[in-house]
Amino acid sequence: MRAPTRRDAGFTALFLGFFASAWFGWAQAGAESGWLTAGSFVSVLVAAVGLVTGLRAPADGSAMKDRAASRRYGIIVGIEFAVIFVGAIVLGRLGQPDHIPVWVAFVVGVHFVPLAPVLGDPLLRPLAAATCLVALAGLITGLASSVNSALVVGLAEGLLLLGYSLQALARGARRPAQSSV
Repeated sequence: MRAPTRRDAGFTALFLGFFASAWFGWAQAGAESGWLTAGSFVSVLVAAVGLVTGLRAPADGSAMKDRAASRRYGIIVGIEFAVIFVGAIVLGRLGQPDHIPVWVAFVVGVHFVPLAPVLGDPLLRPLAAATCLVALAGLITGLASSVNSALVVGLAEGLLLLGYSLQALARGARRPAQSSV
């Protein structure tokens, strides 16, 4: 498995920072909070730093330069979105819309497993496990209490993805820049 480059780290922070912000926003469906708003704001800032980092490191290459890896990535993400969409429709039709965030988190967690080798990032596997545990915690909390599962899953997943984005940036900063010569 190849090591992620500085460019990969930047774009990882961009994408996961963006989705962390979305999860913090989803948590606000369960309870509005200044802390959740702050989490969204910080996540967007981290995503912006990730974008700048990724764009400023073109010589470092990327896992996505490999056509086969890029194709596998597209297939994995396409399947992920389709499964999320179908599951959300089923949950909505069954009168269980409160469990949609749980479903989304579970599918997102599962999709990190096949992405790890494609992106050359073995740390996606522990993120996958943590994300699936977040989904389970949200399901249990939603079924056993009056706490909205969107709050539990949104807050926990937002924190996980924000933390992962920050560590990706830190790993990328430690990687030496490759020259374009």
